[in-house]
Amino acid sequence: MNTLAVLMDLGIVVSSVLLIVGVTRARGGSGGSVHDLFEVAFLNGGPGRVVDTALTAMQTDGRLAIGGPGIVAVQQVDARDPVERAVLQEHAMAPTGALHTLRHAVMRHPAVQEIGDGLAARGLLTAPAANRTWGRWGVAQGLVCLLAIPVSVPIIFKVLPALLVGIPIGFVCAGLARGRVTRAGRQAAEAYRTAHAYNPHPAHLVATHGLRALPDPVLRAQLMATARMRPAGRPLLSGSRSSSSSDSSGMFVAPAVWCAGTGPGRGSCGSSHDGGSSSGGGGCSSGSSCGSGSSCSSGSGCGGSSGSSCSSSSGSSCSSSSGSSCSSSSGSSCGGGSSCGSSS
Repeated sequence: MNTLAVLMDLGIVVSSVLLIVGVTRARGGSGGSVHDLFEVAFLNGGPGRVVDTALTAMQTDGRLAIGGPGIVAVQQVDARDPVERAVLQEHAMAPTGALHTLRHAVMRHPAVQEIGDGLAARGLLTAPAANRTWGRWGVAQGLVCLLAIPVSVPIIFKVLPALLVGIPIGFVCAGLARGRVTRAGRQAAEAYRTAHAYNPHPAHLVATHGLRALPDPVLRAQLMATARMRPAGRPLLSGSRSSSSSDSSGMFVAPAVWCAGTGPGRGSCGSSHDGGSSSGGGGCSSGSSCGSGSSCSSGSGCGGSSGSSCSSSSGSSCSSSSGSSCSSSSGSSCGGGSSCGSSS
């Protein structure tokens, strides 16, 4: 009995130490400041907030016209950054110019996805794969310690202190692992917000405060309605942890619909149903699948399978196999284990 108690105590201590170190390292990084408004938008609301910021900027200066019922018309073919170029590219490929189709397509575009990869590389976000590993570890430790209490009655006084320590450590670390934005990311976003507190531009207000801060009531209504929509043919799966809150729910939410690549320039596609903000958590939804070596943030999306490459084409579908290549765009479907690129 004494040997069993010692082994249980030692196991809990080792597991707790490894869990704390793993979560700390996963959420570490060099940190630093954000580079532009789109990085702030990504930290505050994920890819959806980035696209809303770009659409607001282009509508405000007359390059886009967004009217009812959710139709986008290009007034000037003038893009000032990669995200705006993605908006024009996806609009050119959209047969109807529907706002919700355009928004979801741009969210999956590499120009938007790579913003998250760049933030993760600097330690302002955590990659979903690392979060998922440590989150599962923490939940497992907490549950095992909790369930071990009633079955450890013969040695309860020898193992109870370790069990009572292992339970909160497991669940607290799991909660921290579900968060996408690191402390450095929160500090960077807050510093940007404070430094530009009196900037009245609508795009700045959307990026830092959400859609409810948008002064144009017509555009605000259009974008908020679109944020609650998802592309046809992509029903949410049960157990999805996509956002149930509005875009303006607040600061420092987990980025939705981000399938992290391994670094800048290697982002992979996200998927549908993003309200511009999301509560913390991971998981894949919206009918997409994640291949080996990929990871999905809250919301949905497809990561790449081992050795796969991604390209783009409108309305295509992709099948699965290691080492294969695939293509996708708004309305595309994915077979299991396949990787989906975003149309460009």
